[in-house]
Amino acid sequence: MCEQDSVSTEHSMGHAFKTTPVAEAVGMALAHDVTEIRPSEFKGRAFKKGHVIRPEDVCHLQRLGKEKVFVLSISGDDMHEDDAARELASSLMGPGVALSGEPKEGRIDLLAAWDGLLKINVAALERFNMLGQVMCATLHDSTVVRKGDRVAGTRAIPLVVKRSLVENAVSIAGDGILEVIRMRKPRTGIVITGSEVYHGRIKDGFAPVIREKIERFDGEIVKMSCAPDDEAAIEQRLRECLQSGADLLITTGGMSVDPEDVTRFAIRKLGAGNLVYGSAVLPGAMFLVAYIESGQGGDSVPILGVPACSLYHKTTVLDLVLPRILAGERIGMPELARLGHGGLCLNCKECRYPVCPFGK
Repeated sequence: MCEQDSVSTEHSMGHAFKTTPVAEAVGMALAHDVTEIRPSEFKGRAFKKGHVIRPEDVCHLQRLGKEKVFVLSISGDDMHEDDAARELASSLMGPGVALSGEPKEGRIDLLAAWDGLLKINVAALERFNMLGQVMCATLHDSTVVRKGDRVAGTRAIPLVVKRSLVENAVSIAGDGILEVIRMRKPRTGIVITGSEVYHGRIKDGFAPVIREKIERFDGEIVKMSCAPDDEAAIEQRLRECLQSGADLLITTGGMSVDPEDVTRFAIRKLGAGNLVYGSAVLPGAMFLVAYIESGQGGDSVPILGVPACSLYHKTTVLDLVLPRILAGERIGMPELARLGHGGLCLNCKECRYPVCPFGK
């Protein structure tokens, strides 16, 4: 049998900790890691911080030279870091967000429950983090994520945190600070404008670029056609796309100030409203967004006018706006203006988007 010291030698370490003989610490949580060293065999953690000491642990701890240990003495006004992490994580979760599992050393991660667009209530996140002693770090707002991707991590910073502070954090989080919005699979109509392409003088380069971006979101191209630099012809091609069941229209070319660049005028003739021409993004300053309000079933159909920069740059304003459109966001002047912060592409030799500052 192991020798058990029954003499208590409690020493105050503040309200949360006390020194307790190992034999009297059963049922208490360790306030620190306990390291074990077995020469030529093992060196590492034998017991982790927060471990609740069991009767069978007493001999093990004594073999490690621990006659006394620091244990947590948690009052009803306090919470252990792991318990706090669970409550914090649950409060942060909105639709489409899941827990990664149990907390580890006071930290727990949040994962995407399905593919979609991550949305963050940035103002609420700041208030949450301003409380101190609790924190949450997330990916950027409007990041495209896949099921299982880590989107955030949260923890209580001290080993023991006041219950009232955790409750305050939960109140700030409300119905959730993070949400993953499913993106619809677009039925896309594409009109490639330019007389030089229409008459076969040059080979079109837009079609494969736009197709790849649509298929990235499991979208379908319901109709693709070319039109000369003529307002009536472009308008007609767009109407044909709508008649084919398109719920997203994309035009390419004809977006600058050249006299023959008439695409945006054709979009107006189509009856598009809320037309915004110009974005605070490079590449993509001559981008256009508009809406046809009489789509099938009464839904509005977005129209995206893509400038020629898409031919020369792998990543443009279209990559920033398209996921948000597919997640149901309404894009107008304020949204395009806000993209200016982080909207400068660095034209890296090897494009690593979205793992880069662009659009963040």
